[in-house]
Amino acid sequence: MSLNDRVRCSALHSRIMSAADAAALIPAGANVGMSGFTGAGYPKALPQAIASHAKAEHAAGRPYKINVWTGASTAAECDGVLAEAGAIDQRLPFNTDPIARKSINAGDINFIDMHLSHVAQHAWFGFLGPMHVAVVEVLGITADGLLIPSTAVGNNKTWLEIADKVILEVNTKPPARMEGMHDIYYGTAIPPRRVPIRMTHADDRIGEGYLKVDLDKVVAVVETHKGDRDNVFAAPDANSNTIAASIIDFLSHEMKMGRLPQQMLPIQSGVGNVANAVLAGLLTGPFDNLLGFTEVLQDGMLDLLRSGKMARASATSISLSSAAYRDFEENIDFYRDRIILRPQEISNHPELVRRLGVIAMNSMIEADIYGNINSTHVMGSSMMNGIGGSGDFARNGFLSFFVTPSVAKNGHISCIVPMCSHVDHTEHDTQIIVTEQGLADLRGLSPKQRAKVIIERCAHPDFRPMLQDYVDRAMQQSAGLHTPHILTEALSWHQRYLDTGSMKTA
Repeated sequence: MSLNDRVRCSALHSRIMSAADAAALIPAGANVGMSGFTGAGYPKALPQAIASHAKAEHAAGRPYKINVWTGASTAAECDGVLAEAGAIDQRLPFNTDPIARKSINAGDINFIDMHLSHVAQHAWFGFLGPMHVAVVEVLGITADGLLIPSTAVGNNKTWLEIADKVILEVNTKPPARMEGMHDIYYGTAIPPRRVPIRMTHADDRIGEGYLKVDLDKVVAVVETHKGDRDNVFAAPDANSNTIAASIIDFLSHEMKMGRLPQQMLPIQSGVGNVANAVLAGLLTGPFDNLLGFTEVLQDGMLDLLRSGKMARASATSISLSSAAYRDFEENIDFYRDRIILRPQEISNHPELVRRLGVIAMNSMIEADIYGNINSTHVMGSSMMNGIGGSGDFARNGFLSFFVTPSVAKNGHISCIVPMCSHVDHTEHDTQIIVTEQGLADLRGLSPKQRAKVIIERCAHPDFRPMLQDYVDRAMQQSAGLHTPHILTEALSWHQRYLDTGSMKTA
């Protein structure tokens, strides 16, 4: 399908230009809102043109950096090329690109890690400063100037509303028949003018099929013909399958005990191989007519839809492997009736998560013996990716699981530690921790009771005696016995790893 078929608004034909010409419209120091959420729907041509422009400016002795705001992570041809060119000053709210991660941890990029539900409203409130330019990927533009959203909605609605200028990147590669899959809610407002969001089921449609933009703000339309990044998911390993089985057994037990309704509550699943293993486990599990209410629709949820186990799935982006994407493209009419793509201020809305009773499953880097969770930092100071939407769901979910293998780095790192080196989710937001060793249900337990359950059921046997020894001695030495700690030793495991390459004692 040609660009003329996708850009049906004649008023914008005169603004079609090359990516290089469009990049020249973005000045140094600009706050730039880009589309993109977990490797989907990000601009493909503009970032590379901006990177080339930055390199030319640097070669001429002129400084050039911009501030990049997105929905979540993008890909190598966006975050990666911009970071490699030294073109990013500030970045928010989430990143998975290794080149950008290296620049963040070297202090060259000012990274702001944010709850994903906060980003749009903080920008709208003016907390982050003005948005000078929005760069948004769309699948097409209707004759009336409405925008057909792409494979991710993310924060695009807000970016288009608040930006001074807009550059539209029209991607002619994704199937045009995605039109009608999206549900863009325009009922939000700034306090005190907010009203309740009239959504009572995870698959309710409450908005419109298109994004809106003031055509006078559109300064450029650029063509691209490129798919999203290929999200490669490893086949579930033994640990992932064990974690998945523990979660499904627990959900079955909760239903048997009457703490879960017979019709399973909506499912949220974080990104990664463990999350996909849980979804794969649901394929053969006892639950039918499932609903998804999540941020990112991955391969596992596509499998559930195709099998009929899941009736519908609501998300803000579709992030698939190449094989799963081919299936999505070939069966687009089937999936269009079963997938709803929304702005992330709806997909991650804390009040909706709580009211719909979402069951949340998210990964972590480490947990401590009292249930505090580190989702973001390696050894206390190095950023991995960011908190993402885990906090939106963990604090507000009906049930909330945090999952991880019990050890990392070939057994030299325990993912259960005396004290987290960084805390993203406090013990107050943690209900259930699962490793391949077992499941710890922390509901209704005091800190000391939590420690006992976490050590017995989640810690690796190589580290279990060390953890118990720490607790026993903390009970004797701690100034207070509500949450006993030996402050001089609480982070010694992390320091020992930094010094010796292992958390194990000699």
